[in-house]
Amino acid sequence: MGCNLQQKFQSQKMLVGLLGRNNMTLTKIIFNKVQLSLRGTVRLLATVPESSKAPGRVHGGYNFELTDEQKEYQALSRKFAREEVIPVARHYDETGEYPVEILKKAWKLGLMNHGIPEKYGGAGLSHLGGCLITEELAYGCTGIATAMEANNLGQAPVILAGNEEQKKKYLTRLVEEPLMCAYCVTEPGAGSDVAGIKTKVEKKGDRWILNGQKMWITNGGKANWYFVLARSNPDPKCPANKSLTAFIVDADLPGVSVGRKEQNMGQRTSDTRGVVFEDVEVPNENVLLGEGAGFKIAMGAFDKTRPPVAAGATGLAQRALDEATKYSLERKTFGKFISEHQAVQFMLAEMTIGVETSRLAYLRAAWEIDQGRRNTYWASIAKALASDVANKCATDAVQIFGGNGFNCDYPVEKLMRDAKIYQIYEGTSQIQRVIISREHLKKFKEIV
Repeated sequence: MGCNLQQKFQSQKMLVGLLGRNNMTLTKIIFNKVQLSLRGTVRLLATVPESSKAPGRVHGGYNFELTDEQKEYQALSRKFAREEVIPVARHYDETGEYPVEILKKAWKLGLMNHGIPEKYGGAGLSHLGGCLITEELAYGCTGIATAMEANNLGQAPVILAGNEEQKKKYLTRLVEEPLMCAYCVTEPGAGSDVAGIKTKVEKKGDRWILNGQKMWITNGGKANWYFVLARSNPDPKCPANKSLTAFIVDADLPGVSVGRKEQNMGQRTSDTRGVVFEDVEVPNENVLLGEGAGFKIAMGAFDKTRPPVAAGATGLAQRALDEATKYSLERKTFGKFISEHQAVQFMLAEMTIGVETSRLAYLRAAWEIDQGRRNTYWASIAKALASDVANKCATDAVQIFGGNGFNCDYPVEKLMRDAKIYQIYEGTSQIQRVIISREHLKKFKEIV
């Protein structure tokens, strides 16, 4: 069986090569066919086919080998980041322009919306496979990667809790055209405290009337539709897991308006805005799962989207390490390359430790989802660790560059500015520690 699939993959891969870039649609279809045959993830507890076992080699147990499909996507996204993203990243950072052309190219190559199931026209990649793509794109520019990843965040609740009609209507739309969506939850007074949401919704007949203000919404001014969380039960004593309802809201509905593009410290090309809802009429068929199910859906989505955020932070950390290493082999002080000074060597070693452990953490968190298990514990560990590592690696890279690191003509000052948001969005580093300690204590009590 494994041999036949491999032969099928190679033959279809050759056909894709013959088609070339001039027939991207057909190329994409063929890759989707290959994905159906070779679906898989990194197997931490994998069964290795007998035919693939090398003589004298011990198999079983932990296995960190990527599938052929994952290697293909990793190589494609790495090539895209280095050839398409890095050359223009500085321009988009300086101007704050939304990277429309880059996003269109990524969409054509299947590097966006890769988590949408094949049933709705997507690639249906595993969560682990999607994280591999995110790390490579973030290596090029985390602002551009965040714009792409925000689409996956907006889609996650629909994939998780949408009915058949909702999925067909809203997921298929993103595959057929290079459109964006957004996760519309954060408010001026409710960031990590999702239960503190003030946006209200009231049912009137077969429609819901939505009123409120959201803040810091990635893709806020570019989204075709939003995932929106609102309070449907006005009783302040009603718990969050019963008082919040989730909706899909089309961006062109009357009463929906967006604020100015926020001028942020880093990831400047990402479109971050406030979104206001004034007496917006949302049809009842756009309710996700049911009244009062919003909090559960939002938290479930975070479990699936925090591993990619950790992957993005790892990509930034790897870029910082690479830039610092390259510079250390070029710059001389006291008659020798600074890479020969033990002080710099130790900094590079610490950065390497952080990058490698962050990568393992996000791979584990994504793998848990692909095994069909709840990954809250692992997702928060990955997000907290990778976010802190990204900030430390970026800071250390600036230190290794010295005065040049503080200058905008060198790449690491941008990395340092871009890194900070990883400790804030999709749950602050402090919130991740609250979750980790809660999950740890729960597990400990169950064992004892």
